[in-house]
Amino acid sequence: MDVHQFATSLSYGDAISDEMLEIRSVLRESGFRSEIFIKMFDPRSARHVRDYRDYKTWSSPENVVIFHFSIGSPVSKLFFRVPDKKMMIYHNITPPEYFVDAHRVLARECYKGRLEINLFVDKVDLALGDSDFNRRELEAVGYRATGVLPILMNFAKFDGPADPVTTRLFDNGKTTLLFVGRVIPNKKFEDILKTFYFYKTHFNPASQLILAGEHRGQERYLAALQDLVVRLRLTDVHFSNHIEFPELLAFYRAADIYLSMSEHEGFGVPLLEAFYNRIPVLGYAAGAVEETMNGGGVVLREKDFLKTAALIDRILGDDALRTRIVDGQLRALDKFSRANVSRVLLGHVERIGRS
Repeated sequence: MDVHQFATSLSYGDAISDEMLEIRSVLRESGFRSEIFIKMFDPRSARHVRDYRDYKTWSSPENVVIFHFSIGSPVSKLFFRVPDKKMMIYHNITPPEYFVDAHRVLARECYKGRLEINLFVDKVDLALGDSDFNRRELEAVGYRATGVLPILMNFAKFDGPADPVTTRLFDNGKTTLLFVGRVIPNKKFEDILKTFYFYKTHFNPASQLILAGEHRGQERYLAALQDLVVRLRLTDVHFSNHIEFPELLAFYRAADIYLSMSEHEGFGVPLLEAFYNRIPVLGYAAGAVEETMNGGGVVLREKDFLKTAALIDRILGDDALRTRIVDGQLRALDKFSRANVSRVLLGHVERIGRS
């Protein structure tokens, strides 16, 4: 039995793309022949992929094919046709209402994608969400065989060297608040800015905010955020746009607090990255955020920007409290270790292989 993966694209440094590579590594380590079949890829990832149209020469009813669902994927048509046993991983689709004012094309695509997920109901042997939040969405639209596979992450890469220039620029003695994520409306960057306004104005003027995420295609939303920065008369706010991994490392190492105000997350990879980097995390309880935090960090039940700013000041002013939070995060992280998630993955593969 071979176990292969299908996806629309493989990017460079993207969380889901990194997961595909990790899944392949685990499968190969376990003795399976395993490849990644793709339509589009970053040139830097060329050596890791095969053209999805070539899969017909690999296909077999004894194989398991893992399909990473994405909106409007032509790869899905091939996935439907092959006789292999089928497993789908659903990484969630942002509800379209978040994009109506900022990006109408994306709003339409997300709407269509949420309809498209229904097409797979009777065509897969097992449908997985990378959180129970995602699994429940699959169950709600009619999938009978469902399960959870947390995103398979390689935390060891965070032990590497950080970019020295970024380090000199941002590890500058100022208290640093950090959020990592693509600049899109459901992430609620405006709520982070409002919290930072209260923190900087009322508690710590020697502070800075780093918003690390690409904003390409979201220029309208970015302009609204920049306008808010001006209206609040904020300084020391840094939008990074696209960054390479050593720069991201520098941001994590400069950070004193990680703050998430996102209102829709299907998992929350940066939350766990912050856990690993021993940064106290405050996360608003929406989507799969609380599930991902797994009892670690500080879960925010309401959006009160002044109270959240005061809580940040309290945590940073009390070394014992900060240590308790970080220790709790490291315990919570054990659930998502490579060894634990690998066992879950191989259990699902075995389940499908026997069917």
